[in-house]
Amino acid sequence: MFGLIGNFGPWELVLILVIILIIVGPGKLPQVGQSLGKAIQSFRKAKEEEFDELDEKK
Repeated sequence: MFGLIGNFGPWELVLILVIILIIVGPGKLPQVGQSLGKAIQSFRKAKEEEFDELDEKK
């Protein structure tokens, strides 16, 4: 499944960022970044809680 994604070079990343900027707009970009940061933070917290729970079971 992940073999279809391939490697991203700098030009591909620039293209993705430009497309996101066009879709979202420059005014909403900070809000999108903040939401993405909160989502990553909650994912990490949930991951750590699961690892802690698995360690307690051992």
